[in-house]
Amino acid sequence: MTFAVLAPVLAPLLAACGYAVLGWNKATAWLGALAAGALLASAILLSGTAQAVTVWGLLRVDALSSFMLVVIGAVALLAMLAMLASPAYLAAEPATGHTQARAARRFGVLTQSFIAAMALAVLASNLGVMWVAIEATTILTAFLVGFHPSKQATEAAWKYVVICSAGIVLAFLGLVIVHYAALHAGLAPSDALDGAALAHHAAGLDPGVMRIAAVLLVLGFGAKAGLAPMHAWLPDAHSQAPAPVSALMSGVLLSVAFYAILRVKVIADVALGPATMRVLLVAAALASLAVAALLLLAQRDYKRLLAYSSIEHMGLLALGAAIGTRLALAAVLLHILGHGLGKSALFLSSGHLHQTLGSSRIDAARGLAQRSPLLAGAFGLGLLALLGMPPFSLFASELGIVRAGFAAGLGWAIALALLLMLVIVAAIGRHGRRMLLGTPDPALPPVTPPATMQPTAPAIALHRTATVTVIAALVACALLGITTGPLGDLLHGAATIAGATP
Repeated sequence: MTFAVLAPVLAPLLAACGYAVLGWNKATAWLGALAAGALLASAILLSGTAQAVTVWGLLRVDALSSFMLVVIGAVALLAMLAMLASPAYLAAEPATGHTQARAARRFGVLTQSFIAAMALAVLASNLGVMWVAIEATTILTAFLVGFHPSKQATEAAWKYVVICSAGIVLAFLGLVIVHYAALHAGLAPSDALDGAALAHHAAGLDPGVMRIAAVLLVLGFGAKAGLAPMHAWLPDAHSQAPAPVSALMSGVLLSVAFYAILRVKVIADVALGPATMRVLLVAAALASLAVAALLLLAQRDYKRLLAYSSIEHMGLLALGAAIGTRLALAAVLLHILGHGLGKSALFLSSGHLHQTLGSSRIDAARGLAQRSPLLAGAFGLGLLALLGMPPFSLFASELGIVRAGFAAGLGWAIALALLLMLVIVAAIGRHGRRMLLGTPDPALPPVTPPATMQPTAPAIALHRTATVTVIAALVACALLGITTGPLGDLLHGAATIAGATP
């Protein structure tokens, strides 16, 4: 069991070492996918564990952390399969052969280290270790956001680092205050930041001190989760990062940061009562939905459109967590998985589209259904999943959050959220219609790979890999909308760990 707990962190770290030593070539191209497969397999194995398992006092696996490992493994596997064609992605850059090889090596090392850091964040039993792992994701992904040598990518990377670092400093201050409250409540120094110990002794923590800590922690981790008002980094970073990295950031990194908020909520609800976190999360949820609705209306870039929709979905997670019932939290966790699958499919499709068009402007993709029916179909289905249309799982999870909200007496917040979601659906639907069903301009370039990728095997590999991974993600998302299958018990167990009330 110890090996199964360590595997989610060790597998991607070993793959990163492999890329660092051997570079990216035919012999090592599958390392990332194999590591992601090992992560997912170990997550599935751990999900069957009835009791929480602690390793070395630093790592702890329960239903909630094992569910998050399943999300990380699933999205990472999709992204890594797409990355098998990433050398072709790099070949489109105006660089020498030596620089291409060095860039591919760096890309592999950074992405695998990034996945390992996310796995460590959800496995950490100590809130301080979790904070360190989340900060590590900021450092690693900053280089990935600025991977392409352009002014826009560099600016996006700096903006990402500044805002997320400011947020993580607030979270650090919150943890210092929690540590202070724990010591004064009589906890041993070794247990003062242990999540399980804090949850067990939360009733003895000073309410005044913990209220300050809760605000700082929600703001701090909320910045990394893309919640308003600390959301400004997200559209730039997600639109400038390479497509597999955008899929990882939007599909799972935001959820890992929100996982930290759920862990804090378990402690704060006992120490302060549920009202404090409910007010904070409802405010963040409605602000995030309002920001997404307003900015999506005038959007002209399809990658930024996907990024702003991530702010909407993080807002829905915050709203479900604020409700706090078993139904709401189970719906939140299902939404995390469904959003990860659907958003990964869309970002991988958008990366293929951007690679072939050379532009991320919505107008450049006008009439896509006539120019590339297969790509248009995949992108269109991804948009339907993102908008919460049946049979995709986001429909079931959003319906669960709405039902739970009305039952918990938060009908006013649900009504306002539904109004904002209608605006978002209308905005994304209008932009999607222009992209997919509009009349193509004869002056627009054909939807074919760029000259640097024709008609070589890498170009074919990029097309096939993008198509297969996108279809797999959408099929999985649709199946989850019909039945959660073996995930049902895990969802309810994870919701209980997250502090669900009856």
